Amino acid sequence: MLWACILLPQLALDAVLRRLPDPAPPLALVTGPAHLRSLHAINEAAAQAGLSPGMRLSAAHALLADVATVEYDAQAEARWHRFIAAWAYRHSSLVSAQWPGCVVLEVRASFRLLGPWPRLEARLREELTALGFSHRIALAPTPRAARVLAGLRDGLAVTSADAMQELLAKVPIRRAALPDDAGERLHRMGVRDLRALRALPRDSLRRRFGVELLAHVDRLYGEADDPLAYYAPPDHFDSRIELGYEVEQYPPLLFPLRRLIGDLCMYLSIRDDGVQRFQLRLEHEGAHTDVEIGLLAAEREPAMLFELTRNRLERVAIPKPVVAMRLLARELPAFVPAARDLFDARAQQALPWPQLRERLRARLGDDAVYGVATAGDPRPEHAWRRDDGRPMIAPALPPRPGWLLPKPLPLRGHGLRIVSGPERLESGWWDGEDARRDYYVLETAQGQRGWAFAPVGERDGWMLHGWFA
Repeated sequence: MLWACILLPQLALDAVLRRLPDPAPPLALVTGPAHLRSLHAINEAAAQAGLSPGMRLSAAHALLADVATVEYDAQAEARWHRFIAAWAYRHSSLVSAQWPGCVVLEVRASFRLLGPWPRLEARLREELTALGFSHRIALAPTPRAARVLAGLRDGLAVTSADAMQELLAKVPIRRAALPDDAGERLHRMGVRDLRALRALPRDSLRRRFGVELLAHVDRLYGEADDPLAYYAPPDHFDSRIELGYEVEQYPPLLFPLRRLIGDLCMYLSIRDDGVQRFQLRLEHEGAHTDVEIGLLAAEREPAMLFELTRNRLERVAIPKPVVAMRLLARELPAFVPAARDLFDARAQQALPWPQLRERLRARLGDDAVYGVATAGDPRPEHAWRRDDGRPMIAPALPPRPGWLLPKPLPLRGHGLRIVSGPERLESGWWDGEDARRDYYVLETAQGQRGWAFAPVGERDGWMLHGWFA
């Protein structure tokens, strides 16, 4: 087996930066009690101004008065850790997020589908960058070794056990991810690297540091099985973004909305599902506004879902300033891609019919776009009904024109020729709209073919009811 470790050095900070339209200005995550606030993490601009993690907030404001601060949320960091594990599940069926700040996944089984390691590594980096998370990646035959190597240098890749052991022997003892404070204690004792540690008597190490240290080293070198806690994706999608400011109009909500839709579609691709109904919740102080988005078929195209949600959001009256957004999707039916021709003749900018249909519904309303079905009434003006899912009734009738006029109009002119007919229609006595007509297919002097009727038994006073193509 080969394990890739994706180390996330600033997961909590990236989770905040990715929701901001401009992440460049100085920003810091703060933690601690109100009288002793300190910096938990900082972005690059804040670091260049002299700020550093662990610095007191008062000292940070003295150095940089306009630094933006956001409260560090450990629970939010854990949620984003699970999000990265869900993303990694796209590339491997064995994913573990049991260690904080990193995700490990078995990748050898994915080489046949996704290509060799250089190609897969490039794909992982490209997707993580698009998601907005900084990262370090390493490859090794054991998950613990991949974790240690990722902390040493970004891009390290070791595929054989011998090369891994040779590289691990040089790892500084304080960077070997030993349990508790064993690394620091061993360093103070004069043990500088893993080679020196493995040269010590195991019984002495067990008595002084416990069995956890020996178990970690054995699993690190692949000399013992490593029972990992593997990730399993949840049955629904629920993601929330705190804005950090109050929003009264919908345009500033579009950037975090695009992030939420992108995360939803990534989750759907993991499960190979689509979404047919989801809810966008705009959170206010002490209240919330729900925007329901429903589709006629399951979809998972990010651009399409974002466009539909944006159109719905434009029509929502925001009663109070929005402080957070939440996206919930619980009904996740199987996704069946639309059939496409190998040689698709559509124009490049043309939309497929399902996407055009959903866009029209979002802009015009759910009731404005619908299908039609045949009814059992022979009268042309009552022969069609709105499609509500009931079985279609299609009685056997002679050909009907493709263009039916809203109301019959007098047909005047010379040189009218009867092509076929009459077709007698007698119906409607039960609803007060009794109709007794003889329909003919007529051809005009210009060669147009129309569908017209006359009173029963007559061939004059034509009323045009439609045109044939």
